[in-house]
Amino acid sequence: KFIQISTDEVYGSLNDKDNPFDEDSLYKPNSPYSASKASADHLVRSWFKTFSFPTIITNTSNNYGPWQFSEKLIPLAISKCLKNEEIPVYGDGSQIRDWIRVEDHVSGLINIMENGIIGEKYNIGANCELRNIDVVNDICQNMDKLNPNSKNSFKELIKFVDDRPGHDFRYAINNNKIKNLGWKPKYSWNAGISDTVKWYLNNKKFLL
Repeated sequence: KFIQISTDEVYGSLNDKDNPFDEDSLYKPNSPYSASKASADHLVRSWFKTFSFPTIITNTSNNYGPWQFSEKLIPLAISKCLKNEEIPVYGDGSQIRDWIRVEDHVSGLINIMENGIIGEKYNIGANCELRNIDVVNDICQNMDKLNPNSKNSFKELIKFVDDRPGHDFRYAINNNKIKNLGWKPKYSWNAGISDTVKWYLNNKKFLL
């Protein structure tokens, strides 16, 4: 059995009022990265269709939690707070992402390995849509509580920078299909981000 772990970015970008992506959503990748992931999904599907190779494709949303690559938004923001440096936020920070704690993603993968149907695809999300600026504000708020720097809030370090090319506006995942397998996320955003900030404060060597 081969599990292809892919991303929600293969579906492209949503507007405010669009329904979340489901497993039947069309592929519309907007960056070379998401196009490479989409092509991998297509290759895996072709092996199942042509050779009955036992595959399942999963598409997940933005992961967060311990051990994340230090240049990603959340550990980078924590690192900038600790160094009292400006926290860069692309554009006006209004881009929306659907966040899932990494442990919830892993438990979803295990459920799919045990209960998923060969040849199917499953979206793994936690129904947690947040603007990028809200994510950074929540990090700063937690840092203010856990690692107070001065009388000023870490939010004062936020600096809006030029948006990156091909930056999709919104991702959102409909997770009904995997929930029908008996899975559901355990972490709320508030508990998950607070625990994540605490973890990095206790493991600063993993920050930039």
